[in-house]
Amino acid sequence: MKCDPTLYRGAPPSLAVKPRLLRHFLLPPLIILLTIGLGYAGYRVSEHFGIRALSENGERQLELHARTVESELGKYTYLPSLLELESSVSELLADPTVQNRVTVNQYLEGLNRRSRSRAIYVLDTTGRVMATSNWRDTDSYLGEDLSFRAYFQDAVRGQPGRFYGIGSTSGEPGYYLAHGLEEQGKIIGVAVIKVRLEALEERWQRARLEAYVSDENGIIILSSDPSRRLKSVRPLTAETKEKLARSLQYYWWPLNELEPLEREHLAEGVEKVTFATHREVVTDQQEVSYLAQTRKLNDTPWDITLLTPLQDLRREAANQGMLVAVAFAFLAFLLIAWNERRKVIATRLAAREALQEANNQLERKIAERTTHLRASNERLKGQIRERRQAEDTLRRAQDELVQAGKLAAIGQMSTSIAHELNQPLAALRTLSGNTVRFLERGNLEVAAENLNTINNLVDRMGRITANLRSFARRGDDHGQASLGKAVDAALQLLASRLEESGVQLQRDISDVPLKIDQTRLEQILVNLIGNALDAMQGQTTPPRLWLEGEASEEKYRLWVRDNGPGIEPEARKHLFEPFFTTKPGEQGLGLGLTLSASLAAAAGGNLSVEFPASGGVAFVLLLPLVQPAKAEPI
Repeated sequence: MKCDPTLYRGAPPSLAVKPRLLRHFLLPPLIILLTIGLGYAGYRVSEHFGIRALSENGERQLELHARTVESELGKYTYLPSLLELESSVSELLADPTVQNRVTVNQYLEGLNRRSRSRAIYVLDTTGRVMATSNWRDTDSYLGEDLSFRAYFQDAVRGQPGRFYGIGSTSGEPGYYLAHGLEEQGKIIGVAVIKVRLEALEERWQRARLEAYVSDENGIIILSSDPSRRLKSVRPLTAETKEKLARSLQYYWWPLNELEPLEREHLAEGVEKVTFATHREVVTDQQEVSYLAQTRKLNDTPWDITLLTPLQDLRREAANQGMLVAVAFAFLAFLLIAWNERRKVIATRLAAREALQEANNQLERKIAERTTHLRASNERLKGQIRERRQAEDTLRRAQDELVQAGKLAAIGQMSTSIAHELNQPLAALRTLSGNTVRFLERGNLEVAAENLNTINNLVDRMGRITANLRSFARRGDDHGQASLGKAVDAALQLLASRLEESGVQLQRDISDVPLKIDQTRLEQILVNLIGNALDAMQGQTTPPRLWLEGEASEEKYRLWVRDNGPGIEPEARKHLFEPFFTTKPGEQGLGLGLTLSASLAAAAGGNLSVEFPASGGVAFVLLLPLVQPAKAEPI
């Protein structure tokens, strides 16, 4: 772009200054507003698609757990009707003598023990308990008048009695199934079985699942969180409260309403809710948002609701929004810098052209005096021009090389540190959680051991960052490492994963000194063993892991082999490429094998891969020995 220096020479100063002021004062706020707007848009888009993915996964989980609840309820449905086939029960209802009552009590006691129910009892048509399986207990139902119970009133009319409530005698909650006992087309009594459903809640709690079941009154009767049990998911009318008070279905429980702080309807049976929860350490409240998905349970008037926390999703959406905002800000900065550079270049070109015009005028004057001087001057100017261009080209190339080197070093250091600190941080999270539980139980010895392990992991993280800086400088000092200690440290770091996956570990190595830094060797082993655990995750056959070693001349060869599904032939050629990973989603950065191969090569060894005929993958680590001598197997 050519600039005319005389354009504003005769114009008022305000005409030249005004566009510059507008640009300097309006452009930064506009860029800030666009950055915030694009970041928020990125957050909303990421949250929308994340909620859609959570909803699809939640529908599958909801269907699975709903069928589990339906199966648990359905396996006791037939049991009350079996009492019609027992002649002693009909004899007791026809002739309630002491001998008949004892016979039925013993029969119900055995039937209850075999069916693993809470209690089985028989009532006459007036609602009086004639016989019961818990007749030996002090809180026996024998002789109780249960005519006010809804399940008895339904069963005595010939309808199936289904009822969840709190026992008026024992105060224990349970699920009641009642059946009218008929003889010659006439109901002569009612058989009732009481079932405890706490096993479902325990399974939910072990699976860390947040769910609850609400009955026809909207009362939560089963919940993975005990604080939500016997609370109403919808407002209860005065008529409903009076009816529940008369039937004593929930005894004298207050039946408070579970009121969310926020609620947003998304689809049929799907909504976003926010509850206030009390944290354990402090007394203030913390807001927790969930994706609530509800469906009906077959053959019952109950609903099951699955709560999926949204904290991780919103954190990820916020990260995505920040990434969009930073990317836009960086792009805007580049555009502004390019525009300023373009102006500088245009100014320089205009100045150069003006100088060239002055030189031409001078040359014409000199040409009038001497032709020889003009030719010499032309050659001199050409040399000066070429040297300036060469110097400018060299300077720009040097600046670009330095900048590229800086960006590459920063990228390698940041990604390496993030990758290598991921597993120690996971171990710290697990150990810290266990330490809190041991302190609550008063088990100070185990808590002290956990704290000592945490301290060692912190020291290890410090060594990792120090060694990563040393690796970036590519020094020649490789240090000395003990293979046995490195294997023990790697197995200790991955102990929780080994225990959860149930891997059978076969270890056949020697404790030999190797020419590599101790922490770098531990980093390589953690990456290789962690990859093997990831490969065997979810397979049907029992997972097995082999650590086998062999000394050969001045080097030691270590095999890390698993019996996983192996690696696709197309993916094998890319195993040691940066940022390539076969893990699903965002579980890996694709830097583990690349960094491990670089560490092995820096120590004078190498890392390769084999594919045994029996299946799985075997990574082969070859490192030089400090003293090529035999060592005892460990």
